[in-house]
Amino acid sequence: MRTNSGSAEDLLIELDRDAGVPLHRQIEASIRASIRAGRLRAGVSLPPTRTLATGLGVSRGVIVEAYQQLVAEGYLASRSGGYTQVAASMPPAAAGSAASTAQPAARSVGFRVDFGYGRTDVSQFPRTAWLRSVRTVLTTTPNDRFAYLDGRGVPELHEALCDYLNRVRGTLAVPGNVVICNGYGQGIALLIQVLARRGARRIALEDPSSDDDARVLAGAAGLDVVGIPVGPDGVQVDALHRADADAVVLTPSHQWPTGGVLSAAARAEVIRWAKRRGAIVIEDDYDAEYRYDRSPVGAMQGLAPDHVVYCGTASKTLAPGLRLGWLVPPAHLVTDVSTAKVLADRGSSVIDQLTFADFLARGEFDRHLRRMRPVYRRRRDALLDALRTHLPDLEPAGIAAGQHVVAWLPPDLDEAAVVAAAARHGLGIQGVGPFRIDGAGPGGLIFGYAILGERVIAEGVALLATAIREVRRS
Repeated sequence: MRTNSGSAEDLLIELDRDAGVPLHRQIEASIRASIRAGRLRAGVSLPPTRTLATGLGVSRGVIVEAYQQLVAEGYLASRSGGYTQVAASMPPAAAGSAASTAQPAARSVGFRVDFGYGRTDVSQFPRTAWLRSVRTVLTTTPNDRFAYLDGRGVPELHEALCDYLNRVRGTLAVPGNVVICNGYGQGIALLIQVLARRGARRIALEDPSSDDDARVLAGAAGLDVVGIPVGPDGVQVDALHRADADAVVLTPSHQWPTGGVLSAAARAEVIRWAKRRGAIVIEDDYDAEYRYDRSPVGAMQGLAPDHVVYCGTASKTLAPGLRLGWLVPPAHLVTDVSTAKVLADRGSSVIDQLTFADFLARGEFDRHLRRMRPVYRRRRDALLDALRTHLPDLEPAGIAAGQHVVAWLPPDLDEAAVVAAAARHGLGIQGVGPFRIDGAGPGGLIFGYAILGERVIAEGVALLATAIREVRRS
């Protein structure tokens, strides 16, 4: 119900103060939509912030924040004398589209709908808050911070990360043990290099698991790779005992791709295994921040910091393009890992590290996650509703957290045949099979939903239902 709407005299903007959406975001969305629809042409001047604030009955700061966000996105341009105008050239997302940013880009090249996994909605990146932190860094950072640092990164980020991880993820991280890296991909590469140089021979991986990082890197480093089967509750620990491995890579808080959560008893048994063998547990804290129907699950590192390497990244929470990741290895590995980082690239961007440290310390990261959880939850709910409606014989799993859902196929459906039929109908989706190490297991489909609008999700499931009917008829 719109109980208190207002419109500026020379710029039509309606505000719904009961919508639960911040006013500055409503203003951003309204101006953005007007530009995309052609109602505001390139070069048109917008009202001064004070004038528009008075017309809408909001503070000037609300208008300033909205204008700054649209300037950062490329929709507006600031001119000398304080004037703000519609930019002469629109960002690519604006061309030929009147869709709201609340419904992100839904289709990849070659598909009507693409349920590709591992993507986050970068259109929701908190540009205004990030820009504030960039400005703070550039105006307050001492000169010596911009020189070469050691391989671990900047102390400010070490401290901010430890405060956050210990508070939110239950780690026992200390600033002296944190190593900053360029995302999880580089982090796992550094760890595998160090383990191989220290005499490791075999590494255990969850089966199924990602095929584009640890599996490839371990083979290249000369390590044997052994798969440990994953059940509904994560990795099967009894198989780990038989693996004769020197390290294991786990996603215990939300197993990729099945979504299982490693139980407390299984975590304790993995720790006992590591202590008995003198082995290392590499904890990829995948999708831990996005949870919907369950209580938080603490990180394993907090149980045994001397045997667990904690791995985190901003790729799924903020944007993969930041290339920001972090490792918290046991104290006896820190020097080797930081030395490997220096040899790899002389260290990550200082400005980005300091910006993220400020972003964390201001509480902006917490605010961003609080804002995004309901967004992703609505998309997840739309997917589950569509599956119940169109494909009730598929069995969703791993639904309580993350940015994807696995749906297990009934025995009469061949995974590869379903994926191929879906592609013929313009639907991009991947099966679980290609990510298995030993090749055995039930057929399943991976639904990435993070960048899809709710209507598009329903359209995609309907396409899949049509494809499955075709497979069953053949």
